[in-house]
Amino acid sequence: MDLEALPGPAVDAPEAGDDLVLTVEEAAARLRVGRTTMYGLIASGAVETVTIGRLRRVPTASLHTYVEGLRTRGEAA
Repeated sequence: MDLEALPGPAVDAPEAGDDLVLTVEEAAARLRVGRTTMYGLIASGAVETVTIGRLRRVPTASLHTYVEGLRTRGEAA
């Protein structure tokens, strides 16, 4: 069956950097911190996570929020 012939909107595969959610390991890599540090940030509530089924994922928006908070605190100091 030719999938190109099916009606409906085309859905492109997300490009690198377009992910809505990341694994904890991927989120740690994006922040350039270790996995243990990332789990610490999650446990402290500094970085939010979501549960999808049985999987724990980190929304990229929560990483942006975390970094913005660091930048804001840095400006206040």
